[in-house]
Amino acid sequence: MNKQRAQEIAASPVMANVTYNETPVYIQNVSNVHDTARIFPLAEPQNEFEVDLSSLIEH
Repeated sequence: MNKQRAQEIAASPVMANVTYNETPVYIQNVSNVHDTARIFPLAEPQNEFEVDLSSLIEH
């Protein structure tokens, strides 16, 4: 996923269908310095972590 699209999804009030390793996730924010995003699985909101944008897929 490119950085601009990830930022649009993070800022949008509408939930997008995004997965990380086939797991539906929520994008909290996108790094302005690195090509990474802070995400959490929808089923585990307490389990936040950072991933490369290239590993996120929008469906």
